[in-house]
Amino acid sequence: MSELAYTPIHTLADYLRSGELKPSALLDAYLQRLHCHGEKLHAFVEVYESDACAAAEVADRAFAAGQRLGPLHGIPVAYKDLLHIEGRVTRGGSLAREKSVTTSAVVERLTAAGMITLGKTHMVELAFGSWGTNTYSGTPWNPWDLETHRVPGGSSSGSGVAVAAALAPAAIGSDTGGSIRIPASLCGIVGLKTTVGRVSNHGAIMLSRTLDTLGPMTRDVEDAALLFDAMHGPDVRDARTLVHAPVDVMSGLKRGVEGLRFAVLPEDALGEISSEVAHAFAQSLEVFRELGARIDTLAPPAGYAALAEATGKILATEGYEEHEARIERNDPPIDPDVRARVLSGKTISAPEYIRIMSERKRLAHEMDVLLRDYDALLLPTTPLAAIPVSEVDQRVAPMSRLTRAVNLLDLCALAVPCGYTVDGLPVSLQIVGRGYQEARVLRIGWTFENATDWHKRTPALT
Repeated sequence: MSELAYTPIHTLADYLRSGELKPSALLDAYLQRLHCHGEKLHAFVEVYESDACAAAEVADRAFAAGQRLGPLHGIPVAYKDLLHIEGRVTRGGSLAREKSVTTSAVVERLTAAGMITLGKTHMVELAFGSWGTNTYSGTPWNPWDLETHRVPGGSSSGSGVAVAAALAPAAIGSDTGGSIRIPASLCGIVGLKTTVGRVSNHGAIMLSRTLDTLGPMTRDVEDAALLFDAMHGPDVRDARTLVHAPVDVMSGLKRGVEGLRFAVLPEDALGEISSEVAHAFAQSLEVFRELGARIDTLAPPAGYAALAEATGKILATEGYEEHEARIERNDPPIDPDVRARVLSGKTISAPEYIRIMSERKRLAHEMDVLLRDYDALLLPTTPLAAIPVSEVDQRVAPMSRLTRAVNLLDLCALAVPCGYTVDGLPVSLQIVGRGYQEARVLRIGWTFENATDWHKRTPALT
């Protein structure tokens, strides 16, 4: 059952199509692991076991009748608990509970593709925090260290843990400043940050209406491509999705990177990163060179730290506007670390916010021009591996220092495993593309992944 649970979705799809495996048997593999590891790892807020079993039985009958919807049919999926499902409770990482009267567009699309909803995953309250901690709901346990409680990364903490521990083959997260890529990095999985407008935000609790995006979290790149293919596209309930036509993700996924040109930032632009992250990143660049890619150094249009700071101000300002009543009332109590971050947005004046947004537009254009000569920008996803929860300093946010600028500048990015520390903790490579170039970053990630074996490692769970 463990081997089956860690099998990639695209391989599971072959088993289901051939009749070698039934959707109900596949679901049972994940439910068994949830019963065994769910309490300790604390990835799920709620598991919809009875409904999932009923959906799997329906899928069994459909497959028996030759009615297959596609490669995701019969595959379980978990959702970050900021996506509404009609009739279910949505918490957003909070003690407050809201019974949903609508269903997220993403849930609708993946259900239409035949995926089976397994449940909702834990998250940082209001999706504002990169460590992955939650004072009142509890912090998911990073499965790569079963003795020490280490941070899972946030804010899609439970989604990252669920996929890394094979409690689900895929999960959906949100990314406003790194909230998909950071847990993907710290949990040793793949996470795709989509461009704003690629995937509908309809039916999601928002933090920043300017920067929020939704994307897949999986154990390999091909699986992420399959989910993105099903998730993205126009939705009249989210006007920004109407601007760009859907893309063909799968046909060019395995074309390789020979002849492509990549950019890297000057070393001093990255700020302080651990020696193990630096080594893994350098080795990743060598892999690309051996695959026939060219790598040049590119100076960003502004200091990377300054870009991260500007992103944080947008998150705080828009987050306060979005959740002002709850923040001020604080009943039920909000995670004090999150509340402090959001309250900082109250002090940002309208002129300062307007200046930041104007500067953001200018910098995004400059970066887009710079990247026109490159196929991707390469950098580490996080500057260090997962630290113990007991060592977290909530006053700083180093985990998002290399991810936030991607959101600010309207880019897309893919996080893929690229190594491990001497303690066996995952390290991640970030592949950044121009806006709406998800197909390209997935192609690059697939090629890197298939030239290495980092993604094949699994935590020491029975």
